[in-house]
Amino acid sequence: MTLTDAAAARVATLIAQKPGVKALKIGIKKGGCAGMEYTMTWADQIGKFDEVIEDKGAIVLIDPAAIMYLLGTEMDFKTDKLSSQFVFNNPNQKSACGCGESVNLEPAPAVPEGFAPADR
Repeated sequence: MTLTDAAAARVATLIAQKPGVKALKIGIKKGGCAGMEYTMTWADQIGKFDEVIEDKGAIVLIDPAAIMYLLGTEMDFKTDKLSSQFVFNNPNQKSACGCGESVNLEPAPAVPEGFAPADR
């Protein structure tokens, strides 16, 4: 998973405003009309199996159960006249509901032997 400059800046700003928070944790859960939803929570500690992404001054954790669904994803932060939100450009997304609140994700293919985490 990578972060755009806008997403990294927003994550870093939000973490700086939250004493005791070390990172933003990204996950997925079943729900919504398309089947899955992204989750974002504050983490005050890094779990043993969390994937740690440090990018442009921001620290993001990936929940272990979500790693295969988020391989290759770019996280962005967009602001327009009516909203500001994090947006996930995910190659594993097969469809989304009309309101944009849920997605249909398939896990990424198995990681080839010899593929290092830094290669993501």
